[in-house]
Parts: sequence; C-alpha cells; structure tokens
Amino acid sequence: MRVILLIMIGLSTLYADFTKSGDIVKDNEINLEWQDNTEGSGMIWEVAITHCETLTLEGYSDWRLPNVNELRRIVDRSKFDPAIVTGFTNVSLKYYWSSSTYEGLKEKAWTVDFEYGRVSPRTKNSPYYVRCIRDGQ
Repeated sequence: MRVILLIMIGLSTLYADFTKSGDIVKDNEINLEWQDNTEGSGMIWEVAITHCETLTLEGYSDWRLPNVNELRRIVDRSKFDPAIVTGFTNVSLKYYWSSSTYEGLKEKAWTVDFEYGRVSPRTKNSPYYVRCIRDGQ
C-alpha cells in the first residue's frame, strides 16, 4: 500500500500545475497555496507550527504547517539541487518540517530535504526550515 501511495504522489507531482504570484506558489490541481518567501528558517518543530499558524502573507492568515504527504507533493525527483517543482524561487537545500509526527518515535517528525528530495524523520528540537501552506480559494 505504501509503495502505491508513493507512486501516486510521484505521478501527481509529474503532472501537477503550479503557478507563482508574489510570495505564493499555487498548486492549481488540488487548490493549495504555498509560502515562497525567505521567512521561516531555523525553527524547532513546535515553533514551526506556531509560526505557520500566526503567519500573515499576502493578506491571508489561515496558514499551517504542511503534512508530510503535502510536502512530498512539491518534490521533483527528476532533478536535484534543488529537487522541487518549478515555480518556487526561495529554496534552501536543507530539511523542511512537516506537521507529521514520526510514528516510531514521538520526539521526531517527518522532514523533506530539497537538495535530493529525501524524506526522513528528524528530532523535533532541531532547527530546520519551514514552508507554510494554506487551502486555496
């Protein structure tokens, strides 16, 4: 089941439609909007969650930290350095937090690095990057 889900995520990224307007990149296929500015670097997990929940960007204040499947959606495994879909201009090659806690160890959460598109659990008290998300209109 997990393999099928990963294949589906990979295929959906391949055919996804992303557009940029200001500091927001919109996933037109599933109507999500992504933060694409330089805020949100070097935060521990709990601060990352609070940061997204209190973020106001381009007049919107309903941001949240994406779950691991949403964050995987913007990975483009056909390239690296950065391994992210076209449309994003502010990308660190480091790890980005997801809101998804790692089931094996509750003190870890899933992260995605955008150098190679790797997904891995990291300790929640380590500082990583943040890319907030909101449901589009």
